Amino acid sequence: MRKIKLIWDFRGEAAAKTAKHHEIHLKEYLEIEKYILKITGFEIINEAHTTAYLVVEEKDMITFRDILKPHRAEVYEN
Repeated sequence: MRKIKLIWDFRGEAAAKTAKHHEIHLKEYLEIEKYILKITGFEIINEAHTTAYLVVEEKDMITFRDILKPHRAEVYEN
């Protein structure tokens, strides 16, 4: 089954700090929901743009999208 990477974009001087903090909340959400996948992270694109992400199974993408409201998504390739 395909996996989908839900992505939140953060911009500005505090982007990296904000994305790191957002990842903490994503991990907490996965624990509360007892979700089987535990793939989260953040990526620094440049000094003014950082992303936080969460990976879900494609069948669960709509549910997570509607609750967590990511900015965008892409197919996850590991």
